[in-house]
Parts: sequence; C-alpha cells; structure tokens
Amino acid sequence: MAPLSSALKWPAAPDYLHDWALVDVETSGLRPGRDRVLSLAVLTLDPHGRQTGAFSTLLNPGCDPGPVHIHGLTPARLADAPTFEEIAPQVGALLGNRVLVAHNAQFDYDFLAHEFARARSWVPVGRRLCTLALNRLVGPATPDLRLGTLAEHYGVRQLKAHDAQDDVRVLSGILRGSLSAAEHLGLSLPLLSCPPRQDYKPYVPKTPCAYRNPGRPAPGGSLMQGMKVAITGETRVSREELIARSVAAGLNVTTSVSGQTSVVVTNDPAAGSAKLNRAADEGVPIVDEPTYLRLLESVRPGQAKGTARQRRTAEGPGSRPAAPPPSTPSLPVQRTAATASSTAPAGRSLTGRRVLVIGGTHFEAAEARARAVALGASAAVNLSAGVSDVVVLPGGEADRRMGRITTLGLRVHDADWLLAPAAITDGHQPDAAAVLARGAVIDLPDTGAAWTVAATWRQQTACDVDVVAFAVDAHEQVRGDEDFIFHGAPEHPDGTVHLGTDGPTEQAVTVDPERLPLEIHRVVIAAAIDGAATFSDVGAIEITVTSGIGAAPAARAALDAATTERTMILAELYRRGEGWRLRAVGQGYDHGLARLARGYGVDVAA
Repeated sequence: MAPLSSALKWPAAPDYLHDWALVDVETSGLRPGRDRVLSLAVLTLDPHGRQTGAFSTLLNPGCDPGPVHIHGLTPARLADAPTFEEIAPQVGALLGNRVLVAHNAQFDYDFLAHEFARARSWVPVGRRLCTLALNRLVGPATPDLRLGTLAEHYGVRQLKAHDAQDDVRVLSGILRGSLSAAEHLGLSLPLLSCPPRQDYKPYVPKTPCAYRNPGRPAPGGSLMQGMKVAITGETRVSREELIARSVAAGLNVTTSVSGQTSVVVTNDPAAGSAKLNRAADEGVPIVDEPTYLRLLESVRPGQAKGTARQRRTAEGPGSRPAAPPPSTPSLPVQRTAATASSTAPAGRSLTGRRVLVIGGTHFEAAEARARAVALGASAAVNLSAGVSDVVVLPGGEADRRMGRITTLGLRVHDADWLLAPAAITDGHQPDAAAVLARGAVIDLPDTGAAWTVAATWRQQTACDVDVVAFAVDAHEQVRGDEDFIFHGAPEHPDGTVHLGTDGPTEQAVTVDPERLPLEIHRVVIAAAIDGAATFSDVGAIEITVTSGIGAAPAARAALDAATTERTMILAELYRRGEGWRLRAVGQGYDHGLARLARGYGVDVAA
C-alpha cells in the first residue's frame, strides 16, 4: 500500500492518540448475518499515524456474491479465495487492542461480528470510530460526506472505488485530515464502546405474514389467514412447533397483545400475565391449546397483502410520475399553524447560516434557537466548521468552547442580535439544507434510497439518550413487538427500519418507505433519557434528514422539549397518498419510555 500523505498533519493532543485498525469490507448485500463478506482490507496505524501493518484478501463466501456490477467480484474470482474462518486468526490479531475505524463503521463492524461468530469466535474490538460520524461533527465545507468527496477535500487520491484495499488506503488519509480538523475545533472524538459480543448468530429470516388481518373470529367461528395470534404460558406442544404450525397455516404470530390481536392462546386463563391482562382490556377472545389446534385444521383463506411498490407494478407503467435523479432532493416545506411564525421579516434573514447558542437557561437558549430558525438559520448543537455565528447568553462566557470560538474568529453576538441581525458580508459556505421549525412538514421525494433521520445532541451531555422507532398502523398501534425498534432489537425483521449508533451522542433511524408493508402508515421516531435526567439537562436535539449513506442533509431541525420531559417525539415519517412525508415534531412527555411504548401497543413488562 502507498504511504500516507505527509501533507495532512497528524494531531498531537493526547485524546487523539490511539492505535488504529482501519477496515473496509465489500459484501454480497447490505444485511449483516444474511449477506457475507467478499473482500476485506485492514490497515493498522500507531498513535502518530505511522503504518504498522496491512492485510487484504478476497474471500470465498460459499454463496452468490450479489451485485457484481458494483464490486466486480464474480464467483470465478472468489472460487479459490480462502474462507473467513481460515483468515480469522490473522484478522483478529490485527484488530485486537486497537480502535476500529471505518466509514459508516457500524456496517463494517456488524459484518465482521457475524463472520467471527460463524467461525465460532467474536470480533476482538472494544471501541470503534466512524469517520462518517466524525465528519458530521466536523462539518467540512463539502457537498456531501461520501468517501470520494471527503478524499478530495482532504487531498487524498481515490484510485478505485468499491475496492477494499484502495478504500482503506483512502480512509487512512481521511482519518488523518478528520482528526486534524477535529483537534482544530476542540471536538471530542465520537468513540463508541463495542465490547466483545458472542450473541451474533447467523441470520434466520422471520417469515412475514402474507395476508391482511381480517380482525377477530366470530364466537364459535373459524380462523382466517392473516389473523393475529398471541401465545402465552406453558403449552403441551412445544412453543416452536406451535408457532411453526400457525405460520404455515397463514396466521400472524405476534409477541404482544393489542387491540388488533385476533385471539390469545393459553392453557391458564387465570394466570394474570401481561398478555392476558391486555386481552381482557381489549376484549380479545381467549382459547385453550386443544381448541386452537382444532381450529388450525380448517383455517379459511385470507386476502393477500402487498407493498406500495407491488401495487404500482400491478397498476402498470405510467401510474406514477418518474422519480427525480438521485441528487440531493429539494424538499418543499409545508407551512402549518406551528410554523406560520417562522417566516422571517423582510431584510432580517439569516438563511444559510449556522448559529450556535451557548449559555443561558434552557428556556432562554431554546427561545434563542427558535428565533434563529425563524430567521432562516439552522441551529447547531455542537461547534463545527459549518458554524457561522455564535450567540452568547448570560453565563456563556464561561463555556469551555469560548476559547476555541475566539481562535476560529467566529462572529460572536448577544441575544439582541437576533432581534435585528446585521447583514452578512463574508464568504461563509451556506448551509443548503431546508430548516424545519417544530411542526413543519416536508414531502420526501422518491429517490429510490432509504431515508435516514439522525439525532445528535451536545457532546458534553452526561446522561444517556436512547433513540427508538415505532412502526404503527392506521390506529397508531404496532402490529407486534417486532415493530418496536430499539437498542435491544435494532432492526425490523424485514429490514425496512433500522437503528444505528454512530457515536456516544448520535443515533439514527433508517427507513425504506418503498418496502414498508401497506399496513404501516407511520414510523414514529422518539428519544428517551435513561435515569432521572430530563431534556433540560440535554438541551436541544438536532435532527438531520438524508437519503443515502453520506448524502448531504436535505433538512435539519433543532428540537427543544422545555424542561421536565424525559421522552420526546422527534419526527414522524407518514404516508400521504402514494408518497411519504416527514414532520419535525418536538413533543415532549414527562413519563418514561415504557409508558410511551405501551401507548403504541408494545407489550412492556411492568
């Protein structure tokens, strides 16, 4: 591999000095556990950026290599390559006791973790750093944050895209430039703990029910395909066999009970379990196991369901306008009552500016951010290269970032500046993302890619914040616990909703609207605080909306939830005719996550 470019200064601050293992994988698909690694490259660096080791290889996955037109790895090229199990010890030695670095690091880490699990081992990585997340904090003046774009920005020549060996060489230059930029801004690195895990298992797909839910059976009536069935308590037939027989009959076996449940199966109706209590509240019929087995013998045919894409295909070509090209989408903002006051007065616009507010009480800071947004600016929650102006409220002079702000030569203002901001005359790179006030709605263009809503909060936040998502139906209820996406179950079984964690203060929910079942009408994205802290301790949460990995933000919003709230609805993606919309919500609640989840029909143990 070519040596690292000496033009990029390596940082000297102790917080930036680590042993690094830079990784890139090419894969047969996008789902870790189901798809396989086809090519792997690892480059190790010492704390001062000097190369200490390198390894790269093709891998024989023992399966179809997937999109050959992207990675160029045909079955013939991979036939004589080693398996991952054969090279696992060598890779493990390179990764051990180092910080794993990758662009979109969760993707590479998850694939490696599953490959090590297949080799009856675990990925020996304790911490990782995502260069995509790091550059979201840095905020370089680039049109997007894709690997090739950042390579050009940091002066690294990219020779062959989608080649693991060249990509990891490029990544080394991007790391050098990103660390230098982060040190210049005084940012903490978004290092994420990922202790050794042995619970990764080969992907076993959950077969989605192919039929619409027809509701509940009539008293003494038969079952119909698509009915939702919940099982609770001990069963004579093994639970696994009972579920398999139910699924084979076309029923939808769920892990929770809601108003949409058709029947609950139990041999002990007086057990008082959470499922039985919910069934009593909702009036769900209860049957014992022998009765249920008898009903399974004569399940009536149901109505097949499909996705929006399948329906348009059935309607034939020309039933929908052609999708726009895959560039940064233009998102029309729909003004609502909540956003009518956001129109900036003539001659006082801050459109394209990024404003950081420091100091003041939570209420004062929230008011200042709202005023900046009303003037067309986006409100930053961390100091980045994209920040153009800083508003210092009482007490903000003591903020540890003030020294760095002075060094960077940023404009510093008091709160009165937002009442009559001076004209902007410098050449600062404008922020092209649409700025959303609380309650604002945007139409999501059909880009052909999934949409990601990333939530970021202040780096100095001491408490833990968890981002979650609920995929709900027309009744605002989940169809089953699998529709609740959280850190313990970060992906929907069909892969349409995924939770990613890119750093200690950043988590993102990715939704593929085209593949969502028609029964899902809305995806609700929320944040919850662990423990007794409230959002007054966290401050604003910034959400950014993108379509595609590393794409430029299409929209931003800074959401404050007053003082006492412990949970907050951040955003909603919802159906609007044949398309989808996104609403920036910012609605806080004093209660915890468990109560919020129960409100959407999730069976949460007391």
